Amino acid sequence: MPPLRIATRSSELALRQAREVQSALAGSGVESELVTYTTVGDRRLDVALTAIGGKGLFTQELEDDLRAGRVDCCVHSLKDLPTASPDGLEVVARLEREDPRDALVLGPALAAAGESPSLGVLPRGARVGTSSLRRRAQLLAARPDVAVRELRGNVPTRLRKVDAGEVDAAILAAAGLRRLGLADRVAAYLGAPEWLPAAGQGAIAVQARADDAVVRALLEPLDHAPTTLATRAERAFLAALEGGCQVPIGALAVRAASGEGMLYGLIGDVDGRRVVRGEHPLDAGHPERTGVALADGLRARGGEEILAGLRALRGVPSPQPE
Repeated sequence: MPPLRIATRSSELALRQAREVQSALAGSGVESELVTYTTVGDRRLDVALTAIGGKGLFTQELEDDLRAGRVDCCVHSLKDLPTASPDGLEVVARLEREDPRDALVLGPALAAAGESPSLGVLPRGARVGTSSLRRRAQLLAARPDVAVRELRGNVPTRLRKVDAGEVDAAILAAAGLRRLGLADRVAAYLGAPEWLPAAGQGAIAVQARADDAVVRALLEPLDHAPTTLATRAERAFLAALEGGCQVPIGALAVRAASGEGMLYGLIGDVDGRRVVRGEHPLDAGHPERTGVALADGLRARGGEEILAGLRALRGVPSPQPE
């Protein structure tokens, strides 16, 4: 059998993730090679993600070639994938999740201050960089006195902007920093339930053609069951709210050593004035039911009003009852 052709974005972090898949396959005696891509989300660094709009900003080019048979599978950050799989494609494995939390990174001036780092020690008016509406909403809910600044680019680029003083601090995914060997840049971890990551954050997804039984058989042993359970609940919550990168939604499923679990979720407006939070016991046998139940609960407690306001801002009509 020829080497398995793995599609991946060309950023350093994406390549690290793809090499994790390569390493896992090699452990099973499967040879593979990487095929690299630059997506529209990678190219349009001068525009906010929300302004580009649409789904699949970091996945479309890879999926097109997978569907056409030019590659055998794709490696994605799970949080970048739309919740509905494209026709003919399917996520067949999710590798063991890295730390799903967000992390606070400080610029030189704040790092030199010597205080115990946290959101609370940011000075009034501090410029905090992020391109995520979810992070923006939670940050302004906790610290309405800071200034949120758009921060695009791959992880090393964003860190260089922090170090150059373009912003005073930034919020990034801990998983990306850790995978790049940059955990020492984390000033503070932002943990649940007070702060929630994107659904699926920290998990690597491997996607294949649904009808390719040979490739599926090679990839399915890579799946990490606890990661799949947690992220199925989180992404069902996101799907039930019809959310995406243009909606401030956070979710994280957490399981205790006893085996009991909890799904935490939030919906916020873009300025953090209103944030609705909730939790629901994790049903390990039916994780999607957990996500839908939590979504329904948050809608009833004010989340639907927030979502309607966000749809109005984007000019999207509210869904009509059937």
